[in-house]
Amino acid sequence: MIWLSKRRYILFMLIPTLLVYLGYIIMPVLISFYYSLTEYTGIGAARFIGLDNFSRLWQDSLFWISLKNTLIVLAVALLLLLPGSFLLALLLNVKVKGGNAVKALNFAPSIVAPILVGLIWVFILDPQMGMINVILTKLGLGRFALSWIGGKTLTPYSIGIVFTWQMIGFLATIFLAGLKMIPRDVYESSSIDGAGKLQQMLRITIPMLNETVKINVILIITGVFKIFETVLLLTNGGPNHLSEVMVTYMYNVTFTSGEYGYGMSIATVTFLLTLIFSLIYMSLSRKSIEE
Repeated sequence: MIWLSKRRYILFMLIPTLLVYLGYIIMPVLISFYYSLTEYTGIGAARFIGLDNFSRLWQDSLFWISLKNTLIVLAVALLLLLPGSFLLALLLNVKVKGGNAVKALNFAPSIVAPILVGLIWVFILDPQMGMINVILTKLGLGRFALSWIGGKTLTPYSIGIVFTWQMIGFLATIFLAGLKMIPRDVYESSSIDGAGKLQQMLRITIPMLNETVKINVILIITGVFKIFETVLLLTNGGPNHLSEVMVTYMYNVTFTSGEYGYGMSIATVTFLLTLIFSLIYMSLSRKSIEE
């Protein structure tokens, strides 16, 4: 097996993976960018129009609504999902009877298809038949029964909560793996030096989970910018496109309105924003470590 240590053989073994990545990731991105520079309906030949689609985006109020909603979902996810998954991982890291079963149940929402997640939460959040409003009405608290989805204000926040519910087990599992990698000797040494649980958390656990935190933040950013099925089931972008996120708006423009070129410009902007947010976070986190 000595040959596996040679760089040229390692590169040779990576070629199949690189070809798949090129064919299914890089090429679709390049094709989308090309069509974003055209006027194309999906039928016939595409007509090159340069940056006209991007100029149109700048003046498209529905695009800005979808961007605002996406950023709200991202903010809710970062505020709830990141600390929530970390705290859940701390609980799962405690050895208790039946702990393995709890870990399996914790991961369950992550393996449910997003379209089913949307269907489940429709029966919880729907203003008319949703479980929350029905319970509030039965308890005489009807004044608190709000339009959790389908309204003008609360929908993106509700989508953020649904996304948090769906992803928290997955991210907690990643945090749990990071916790398992921290040597126990470090905690024992700090205990001998008089460090309490809170000090161990702030001085040992969180700093040593830096790379794990990076992975989870990137997963949250990329996950939010590609939310589709859940929103489609919850609101389908309504009413009047007020609850659109960027991917649902791109889908409606491309496949409902038949404006393939314009839809690909939205897809391109979505990809670039995801990349920019990820790079900004990576840059900021690197600077904080160096300081």
